[in-house]
Amino acid sequence: MSEKGEVDLTGAKQNTGVWLVKVPKYLAQQWAKAPGRGEVGKIRICKKGNQGKPEVSFTLNEELTTIEGIEDKTVSAPREHPFTMQSVGGQMLAVFTESSSDKIALEGVVVQRAECRPAVNESYMKLKRLQIEESSKPARLSQQLLKPVTTNYKPVAIHEYNREYERKKKEEGKRARSDKQQVLDMLFSAFEKHQYYNIKDLVDITKQPVTYLKEILRDIGIYNVKGTHKNTWELKPEYRHYQAEEKTDE
Repeated sequence: MSEKGEVDLTGAKQNTGVWLVKVPKYLAQQWAKAPGRGEVGKIRICKKGNQGKPEVSFTLNEELTTIEGIEDKTVSAPREHPFTMQSVGGQMLAVFTESSSDKIALEGVVVQRAECRPAVNESYMKLKRLQIEESSKPARLSQQLLKPVTTNYKPVAIHEYNREYERKKKEEGKRARSDKQQVLDMLFSAFEKHQYYNIKDLVDITKQPVTYLKEILRDIGIYNVKGTHKNTWELKPEYRHYQAEEKTDE
């Protein structure tokens, strides 16, 4: 910022209106890869009838869909991103820019807020699964030992953590943990059939320990604590296959 705090108010004088749009992190990262000031995609605004609300969507350019570095794999980002329109809510919001010479300029006043969400399809589901697997990986640390370990440990018949494991194994009915991806596949398959499940039904379907199953559900699901479907789980909006199916039926 300049020391005098001077602001160019040309945008305000021209009554320039701008949109404030929230976009997924991966989409912002793909935009940053665009060469120079090149085009990153296209916005479509369609209005159905005189009274209908406009439908807005963003289509990502084909050359920006390749995402590298997740699980050492290459995946494709979704191209279609419908907008969820939101009101400004009585707030006074504005967009400012700062040039390399520290000059501040008012670009415009926010007249519309929106959230840009990916269309739920196979490429998006694959991307989310890889992101979940990547985030659940433990950090691997190595440490060089400067001198040999000389600590002597007195042997015991059974260690505390073994005792705790045996106790939990009895409580869980001797259920063994399956691979996380296998459990995710079983859960996604179940939620394609029904929107709501209680934890007991999900345990019966996956044959997994309750504590382990809840850890996975917190990544992809929402637990309803009130309302008609109290004490049940459902998928987060970004994982719901049936959302797209219900729209086509209408």
